[in-house]
Formats: sequence, C-alpha cells, structure tokens
Amino acid sequence: MSLDQLLLALLVIWVSARAFGEIAERMNQPAVLGELVAGVVVGTGFLGWIDPHDEVLHLLAEMGVLILLFEIGLEMRLPDLLRVGGAATLVALTGVVLPVAAGYALATAWGATPVAAVFLGATLAATSVGVTARVLRDLGRLASTEARVILGAAVIDDVLGLVLLTLVTRVLAGEPLSALVALRIVTIAVAFLVAALLIGRRLAPPALRLAARLHGRGGLIAAAAVTVCAFAFVAGQAGSAAILGAFAAGLVFAETDRRADIERDVRPIAYLFVPIFFVVVGAQVDLRAFNPLAPGGWRLLGGVLAVLAVAIATKWAAGLAPFWLHGIRRNVVGVGMVPRGEVGLIFAQVGRSTGLLDARQFSALVLIVMGTTFVAPLLLRRLLPPDRDALARPDDTPRTGPVERLVAGTS
Repeated sequence: MSLDQLLLALLVIWVSARAFGEIAERMNQPAVLGELVAGVVVGTGFLGWIDPHDEVLHLLAEMGVLILLFEIGLEMRLPDLLRVGGAATLVALTGVVLPVAAGYALATAWGATPVAAVFLGATLAATSVGVTARVLRDLGRLASTEARVILGAAVIDDVLGLVLLTLVTRVLAGEPLSALVALRIVTIAVAFLVAALLIGRRLAPPALRLAARLHGRGGLIAAAAVTVCAFAFVAGQAGSAAILGAFAAGLVFAETDRRADIERDVRPIAYLFVPIFFVVVGAQVDLRAFNPLAPGGWRLLGGVLAVLAVAIATKWAAGLAPFWLHGIRRNVVGVGMVPRGEVGLIFAQVGRSTGLLDARQFSALVLIVMGTTFVAPLLLRRLLPPDRDALARPDDTPRTGPVERLVAGTS
C-alpha cells in the first residue's frame, strides 16, 4: 500500500466511523455497532472502498486492539477485581462454562473440528464490559448491586476468555489439543499476569517519577506506550496473547496516582486507532454470504440464528446462578452479560487472521456478536427503569474511561 492509498483508506475509515457511530448513538445504540456497520458498507462486501486484508491496515487494527485492552485494564482496579464476591465469580464461571459447552456442542454437530468448536465456544464466553457499563450509566444504575455483579463477572469472563484465546492460538500454531497443553497454557497465562502485576506495580511508580522529571513533552504517555509494547511483546514471547500483556499493563497503571493523567493522554490516540479495528472487522463481513437463494444460504442463516439464540440464553442463565441473593434482579444480571462487543470481535478477528475461519464463518460470527450487542441494551432498558435521582445528581468525579466511552467515544 502506497502512502496515498493509506491516507485515502484512513480518510474513509475515520469519516465513516464517526458518521455511523453518531447515527447509532442517536438511535440509543452503542457507537461500536455504527462503526461495524460502517465497515460493512465501505468494505469488500458492498462499496469496496477499503481492503481489510491489506497488511498495513491489519497492523493498524492490531495496534487499536492493544490500545483498547490497555484502556480497559486502566479502568479496572485490581483490588476491585479481588473483591467482586462469590456472586460475581459464580456468574462469571457459569457464563464461561455454559457458552463454551453449548458452542462446542453446536459446532461439533455441524461437523467442525475440535479446535474450531472450542474457538466458537470461547468466543461465546466473552462479555463486553463497555457496552453494558454504558447502558447502566445512562440509566443511572452504575452503582447498583446488579451493576457491580455484572461488571465484576464481565471482567473475569474477559480474562478467562483471553486465556482460552491463547489456548486456541497455540493449538493453531501446531501444538496438539490435550489436557496437558491446556494446563500448560493456562499456567503460562496466569503466571504471566501475576508476574506482570507484581513486577509492574514495583517498577511503574519510579518509572512515572522519572518521566515526570523529563523536560521534554509527552514523557508520561511515552512511559505508558513503552510499558504496553514491552508487556505485549513479552506476553507473545511467553506463549500467551499480546492483548493479555496490554491488559496487564493497564491494570498496573490503574494502581498509580497518575492513572487519570495517563487516561487523559491516551484518549486521543484511542480515538484514532480503536475505530480502525472495528471498521476493518466490519469490512470483512460479506453480506452476500447470507443470500437465502445462494447455495447453503438458508443453512448458514439458520446457523447464525441458532448460535445467536444460544449466545443469549447461556449468558442469561448465568445471571440466575447466584440463587441465594435476595433483592437483586437476576434477570438484569443475565441480560447484562449478553453483549459480546469488542472482546467477541477480537476473537473473530483472530480466527480470521489465523485461517481457522473462512470468509462465510467469519461474517456469521461477526453478525452474532453484533446481534448480542444490539439486543442487550434494548432488554436492559426494558427490565431496569432509570434511576431519576441518580441521573439528576451531579457527578463530582466524572469517569471518562473506556468503560463509559467505548460505545460513545471510540469514534
């Protein structure tokens, strides 16, 4: 790709992402849905204005993923993750086991390989922190018991999902699928997270103090960027996923007194790079694959609807798991776990880039992720009435991180 071609592609991506994201927001839908639709429109399946398989765009999209995971980690405080309680943990574990088992069973019944079946189940196990948090915030319910359980469980689901993703990618790299391999990969991922957090929490404060003493501008964001790249590189070299390293880097800086400053400095970078990922993913969707008149069209469309139903039902069932809780709307918890959002799209992109999914399967999986992301906000607004008092109360400590911004400000 030449410089002129790259400039034109970025122009198309940023303009379309902002335009469709705005339309989605005005329809009370997550902006991420608008960015995905923008990709579908400008991609190979419709207008053909950008080539999502171009290596340069692919690398830029991968950088967007790393920045997104860093932002999400930056928004999560480790003590909060350790205090989510038994209810959130049980919801999270149920929200992983049920989708993985159901997804594996469906894929196996359709003749998929064991690796592909595990991959589908792992994709269905993801939960979007950003989409649900934005809806709860708009309803004034972010401080409710239901919200705490949902967000705590969603974070655990995403960490477990990243471990599953690492397992699948290692198997695709040539390692046989066995209990020993799975145990080793899980151990590596957990050991990396623990080591990164222990070492990072010791090194981050002096590194930030050194950056603050530098006379040149941008020392703080440079320190954060170096840490993200280092953690992502080490995670990849250790046999884990690079995005797990970016997430760990965010968790490390979330414990420092400069978290808000780092968040402020990284925000403009995220505004540019994160939409590239969503548009490039959407651009790979070819709606012609779902033509009922095409060979196998009805079968593929039926498969999408079946998996979508399973994706919704299994997460809803996970919300019912903490049966001992009284005074909590378990239906709300279940619906809040439904959207797959950005994490599900990361899974789909990995499946496509590794060759595990063909074009039709990838398009189907993206539509399933979009479907869960579309349905959940509608159901949440029906099940959980707005807290008018909370909405009218001024917020003295506004949060503008990715949990609140992901669906409203990534474009």
